[in-house]
Amino acid sequence: MIVKMHQAKSQLSSLIARVEAGEEIILARGDTPVAKIVPLAPPRREPRKPGALKHLRGAIPDDLFLRPMTEEELAAWEGVDDAKGDI
Repeated sequence: MIVKMHQAKSQLSSLIARVEAGEEIILARGDTPVAKIVPLAPPRREPRKPGALKHLRGAIPDDLFLRPMTEEELAAWEGVDDAKGDI
């Protein structure tokens, strides 16, 4: 379907609904086609593989997030510049 710019501006919602239904819309300036509105392809997802990350088990200590931060970690967390002592 070819649609002129003025018509596209006034009927954008209905044109988007048509695109969502699978139709391609070509936008024209006068009689010159300048753009195409097409439906996005759904993202490709690989099926999950159970146990794919089990090799990481034990790589991070269980209490890592319960330990108090060191002074350096706290300064980095707060964005303090070591040289100046300010943010």
